[in-house]
Amino acid sequence: MSETPAADHHTHEGAADAATSVFVDNRELLFSLVYNMLSSVADTEDVLQEAWLAWVARSTAPDAEPIENPRAYLVRIAVNGALARQAAIKRRRETYVGPWLPEPLVTSLAEPKDPVAAGDAAEAVERAESVSLALLVVLETLTPLERAVFVLHEVFGYQHAETAEILGRTPAAVRQLAHRAREHVQARRPRYRADPRLRQQVTERFVSAAFGGDLEELLQMLAPDVTLWSDGGGKSSAGGPRPVHGRDKVARVLLAGARKAADNTRVSYRQVNGDPSALVFHGDMPFAVMVLDLTEDGAQVSDIYNISNPDKLSGVEAEEGPAS
Repeated sequence: MSETPAADHHTHEGAADAATSVFVDNRELLFSLVYNMLSSVADTEDVLQEAWLAWVARSTAPDAEPIENPRAYLVRIAVNGALARQAAIKRRRETYVGPWLPEPLVTSLAEPKDPVAAGDAAEAVERAESVSLALLVVLETLTPLERAVFVLHEVFGYQHAETAEILGRTPAAVRQLAHRAREHVQARRPRYRADPRLRQQVTERFVSAAFGGDLEELLQMLAPDVTLWSDGGGKSSAGGPRPVHGRDKVARVLLAGARKAADNTRVSYRQVNGDPSALVFHGDMPFAVMVLDLTEDGAQVSDIYNISNPDKLSGVEAEEGPAS
């Protein structure tokens, strides 16, 4: 005897609820994987929404065969969704004004919140695999497939056979992609990642010197070949048209920018992609996120990543984190 429409409806609802529960259990991993492939929270959320809809549709389809490994299935549709989104992202980048930097994932210096709660998606990367802003910049130079293989294998520990199944490629092709990606990244990635406490101390000294107008202190802190990367997206006066190289030029640009931003400005210290950073606010509105990379001996600043595009700061809230 066939089910009544009411019974059929309840059966479908139960299957949808069960599918959603499985998706939520895996959301942290999916968010981290896709974000590390796209460097954009908004695009990551869109891909996850599409993955959830596809997963629920598959799970509630009449007479659908059970999925033996839901996590593997979800990873496959999320990763391939991220790859499909790369073309649209590339088109946007071609018309982007000035240097492009990844969208920062900002978290409190305190313990992160529950990553599966509504609105806390960006916390997931702190609980899973956190890739530094500097490494994300390097990953931007890989092809989409090389980046997918690197993220899956080097960051999340997937074996080449598993990666091949996810991407629909042969293990031999994946090994070749992994080799190219690893060589490319090793040639360009920061060779040194300072102790977080040291980076926090240097960041606070750096902010004090810049906003205090202390040119001598700033020059001592900057490496001779320091680079300032400013991403304003054409929407912020703090973003320049191209990177600034060299200690003297960078110091002048920083002091000029600090003078302009001095009124009603405060600084909050938090983590960006797992690294200590400085967040600059005008009142309660986020104005810039600054992340520093240090030289190998930890004595000087080698790179400064300054993100002031308001579109990339929309998720930053003023009330979290200690301020000065």
